[in-house]
Amino acid sequence: MIQDLQHKIDMKTKPLGSLGILENVALQIGLVQQSLTPILNKPTVVIFAGDHGIAEEGVSAYPQEVTYQMVLNFLSKGAAINVFGRQNDIDIKIVDAGVKFDFEPHPDLITAKVGMGTGNFLIEKAMTAEQLDLCFNKADQIVTKIFDTGCNIIGFGEMGIGNTSSAAMIMSSICNLPLEVCTGKGTASNNDQLANKVRILKDCQNFHGVINDPMEVLQTYGGFEVAQICGAMLSAYKKNMLIMVDGFITTAAYLIAVHLIPEIKNNAIFCHLSDESGHQHVLEFLKADPLVNLRMRLGEGTGCAVAYPLIKSAVHFLNEMASFDSAGVSTKND
Repeated sequence: MIQDLQHKIDMKTKPLGSLGILENVALQIGLVQQSLTPILNKPTVVIFAGDHGIAEEGVSAYPQEVTYQMVLNFLSKGAAINVFGRQNDIDIKIVDAGVKFDFEPHPDLITAKVGMGTGNFLIEKAMTAEQLDLCFNKADQIVTKIFDTGCNIIGFGEMGIGNTSSAAMIMSSICNLPLEVCTGKGTASNNDQLANKVRILKDCQNFHGVINDPMEVLQTYGGFEVAQICGAMLSAYKKNMLIMVDGFITTAAYLIAVHLIPEIKNNAIFCHLSDESGHQHVLEFLKADPLVNLRMRLGEGTGCAVAYPLIKSAVHFLNEMASFDSAGVSTKND
């Protein structure tokens, strides 16, 4: 299949390789679907929201109640991800994975609450092993329902004050990199707040010691939303869906997923390079080539939403662009 797909790409009316990364994406999608004419059905971005005990230590410039307030904003369709989703015909789902708030029932809210926020990993593991298993089970149920609607391409966003700290701890543990490399300012912190954040996270690392098992890393430092994203990615891979990877936090979830099932990389499309400082280093660790760099660091799945038109372009040129033979255009001289 790979030879047939590459031949089809190469025989389009263009110089070899002249569509750059779009050619790589077209080849990847064709291989995932084992088709010379792949299709994208019902693109969906799922936003998982959860609160973090570590937020109690002042690692974010924003108070913890912003998590639930932003969930309400998603439900009111007023956030950036809602705007970009409408623009690009992407369905948006919102999941309460563990927000420290009791939401009223809402038709657009999926309730998958594992707890009222995680434990504070400065003094304990973020979650129990049973809670981690529950995150994976709930995530699989969510993805299965979406898959059953005919969706074959899914992206994941997140909302959770303190979750850049969670992602930095996961990245440092899995990539064996110092926390200074992995830790960014997060939600608009200044340099003094960043230095304090690094100091607190080092205390957390010293408290727990070296952890080598990926699932224990996730249990120790993950948020309920991060754990559910990891489980959702694994579920999507098992259904052979295309997986749009957003920014820093979702890439941290992917770090765990790819250690559990290395083949998931075949289905993963890295949508953008986040301006959160650790993201470039983790993408280099993964040898991943993101589609765009717009200096975004919002989260919410916005990187997936803005990159999706490029993914569509890759499929459309493969399916609709003329070949040299069909167009009667001469190929280059040997």
